[in-house]
Amino acid sequence: MGSTFSGIELGKRSIMANTDAITTAGHNISNANTEGYSRQRVQIKEFSPLYNPDLTRPERPGMIGQGVDVQSINRIRDELLDKRIVAQSNQEGYWQTRSDYYMMLEQIYNEPDDISIRSNMDKFWESWQELSIHPESQAARQAVVTRAETLTDSIKQRWESLKGIGDLIDGDIEATVRQVNSYSEQIADLNAQIVRSKAMGDNPNDLLDRRDLLVDKLADLINITADSRDSDEFMVHVDGKVLVQGGIARKFELAPRNDDTGYSKIIWEDTGSDASFSGGKLGALVELRDVDVRSEIQQLNTMTMNFADLVNDVHRNAVGANKVTGLDFFVQHPFVENANGNFDRNNDGEFDTSYIFRFTGTNALDKEQQVGLQGVMTLSGPSGDVQIEYFPTDTVETVIARINDSNSEVKAYLDRNNHLVLKATTSQAMENPDFVIRHVEDSGYFLSGYSGILAGNGEENAYDFAQVDSVNALVDGAQFAVSPVINPSAYIQVNDEIKNDVMSVAAGFIDASGNANTGDGRAAIEIAARGYSTDAVMRLLKTQLTDLTVEEISELENYVKMWKIDGRKWLDSWCNHPSGLGQSLGDKDKAYLAHLNSLREKCILPLEKICYFFYRFVFGGIRFFPFTRFLVAFCRQQGQ
Repeated sequence: MGSTFSGIELGKRSIMANTDAITTAGHNISNANTEGYSRQRVQIKEFSPLYNPDLTRPERPGMIGQGVDVQSINRIRDELLDKRIVAQSNQEGYWQTRSDYYMMLEQIYNEPDDISIRSNMDKFWESWQELSIHPESQAARQAVVTRAETLTDSIKQRWESLKGIGDLIDGDIEATVRQVNSYSEQIADLNAQIVRSKAMGDNPNDLLDRRDLLVDKLADLINITADSRDSDEFMVHVDGKVLVQGGIARKFELAPRNDDTGYSKIIWEDTGSDASFSGGKLGALVELRDVDVRSEIQQLNTMTMNFADLVNDVHRNAVGANKVTGLDFFVQHPFVENANGNFDRNNDGEFDTSYIFRFTGTNALDKEQQVGLQGVMTLSGPSGDVQIEYFPTDTVETVIARINDSNSEVKAYLDRNNHLVLKATTSQAMENPDFVIRHVEDSGYFLSGYSGILAGNGEENAYDFAQVDSVNALVDGAQFAVSPVINPSAYIQVNDEIKNDVMSVAAGFIDASGNANTGDGRAAIEIAARGYSTDAVMRLLKTQLTDLTVEEISELENYVKMWKIDGRKWLDSWCNHPSGLGQSLGDKDKAYLAHLNSLREKCILPLEKICYFFYRFVFGGIRFFPFTRFLVAFCRQQGQ
């Protein structure tokens, strides 16, 4: 017979079990808005019966029940869904971060048309056109200088805006690294608490919720995976590497990087090895800073370097009204100060490399002439040297096109004197400097005896920047230009000698007597011709104000797009194959090429006349003359 105390005990257990259920329900309700909280549920089971089914129990029917007991309090949470949330948080953090910063980048380029780089550059070319009409004018020279300064200011403003975003991203990276380290430490600490709690037979639901919340927040920052297969060692991985293992958390830290940006790289604190992230906010930030913003700055720097170099190439060979010659119109600081380009790259106080931007050969070449040589050029590329073959039947232009179409970080062209120019571009690898020629080698004689750049052929006569006085590998008389240390777009400006005396602006070329005629505007015309834009030319042609048919305009457009014709190339005779690279010119091809050149001349001649006619109106005082009326008048004058 059961005792009174057993009945009281049964009632107590029932009250306590249901009290726990009510308390848990209240806990759920009170934490309904708590971030990361998982609803909990009480698991109730029947209490063990009074008599066990063995031979010693009293002879009575059935087993006497003892009420209920709380088996456990469990979280209602789907582990599979948790893993999907972690993966999705990673992607969301990545794309949201990129979206936020891309909006900033877009705002930089959404500048008013009248103050944009493109608009100021057009005005700069226009000022040279005006100077070519009035080469004796001081006012025209002042206009050139003023518009040049406006242009350089807009370029530097663009660089400052891009650099500002880069600095903002860099600061965000530092803050995010600290946040990642904090989350990792908190997860490791919770792991230790959870293990101790489970060892005592408890269900640490709230601790588990806090840990899962931290894992979700960490997943928003970096690409992680969580592994809970071992209840005693919850683990977090980053790209296959352990970040948290049980109560131990590894950390990231920032370390100086071997480049000129001034930014740091992320490394593992315990090993010092580079850390990489393929997703999350931190992965997006690193990609934005080191790829996207860097690419935009590199493009701006490339435009600035080549723009200044092309203008200087003409200007230093021309003469000003004060008979001064040899002046660069634009200067960019800081440049390498050593005359041979020797540079202390590792900052140990001694020269160890050569920073050279451009080589110019000594021999005048005919772009249509077959080289009659065979060999392999070796030029520096993004991830190693790039080899470029040439053959006896190749023309000079074909070899140049093959260099430019290769994956090398060196570009080639013929200058105004038809000398071969090799020019460095930006570098894809961050450890390599921009606008520095790193390696030039030729197994044959195209770069040595033929074009006059290298003193000899073969590996023993190669140019390599990883040593001082590398210019000794160049042939005597070959010209070279030293490289900028960093970001030419940040430092471009008009030469102070020109600003102090605008009569130093060169409009003409030196004649046989060593002077320039008063009315000589050839240099100004040549500089203005650099502004021939294919887009502008095609826009004019499509207005049908010329006598070219729609079919002829289409033929021109197809050819210039295929061979990337722009700027001054509109003024030169075209000799590239109409069907593309690697084709041999047959009689039909030559005839069609002649046809294309006749179309080119038909559109360029009116353009030159339009420029002259237009500037006579604009700068001759009739500024109110509408451009549409001007075009009508011009076309009538031409009999169209």
